[in-house]
Amino acid sequence: MSPPFFKASMKRKKVVTILGLGNILLGDDGFGVHFVRWFSERHRLPPAVDVVEGGTMGYVLLDTVCGCETLIVIDCLKTADEPGSLYRFTHSEIEDRLPPPTSAHEVKFADVLCKAELLGECPEIVFLCIVPGQYKEMDLEMTPAVRERFPEMGKLLLKELAARGFAPEDCRA
Repeated sequence: MSPPFFKASMKRKKVVTILGLGNILLGDDGFGVHFVRWFSERHRLPPAVDVVEGGTMGYVLLDTVCGCETLIVIDCLKTADEPGSLYRFTHSEIEDRLPPPTSAHEVKFADVLCKAELLGECPEIVFLCIVPGQYKEMDLEMTPAVRERFPEMGKLLLKELAARGFAPEDCRA
């Protein structure tokens, strides 16, 4: 019997997974989760594209990461730039900006990616990131500077999907 973390490689992989990360209890830090909800309400995606609200699930996301050919991660990038600034990175471009792997008691997304690489199951990864304004105190609302960037982030995501041959339908039409 195979260990549970090999489950992804035994089933058919999704072509693309859109993964929204962040803590929705910490204001702008929840951008990734809030954004994928917003995007899913506006676009009908083909069966080969999956949307996952990853939140802060840590190692639970290993199956999601290993279960696709391309992973598009929507997250915050805590850097000294104007809140609402958008960035696009490949996995190799962002590696220097990710915190180093930690202990099993404090799992970061970098730890999940490290495990996927060790398993030989790491997909192509693109990070679409936003600079948060407020993320240090509990707040269920995002700042306007960040919330108002949903449409622009949506355009970036549609461009990434188009580059992989997908054109989601607009549900609002």
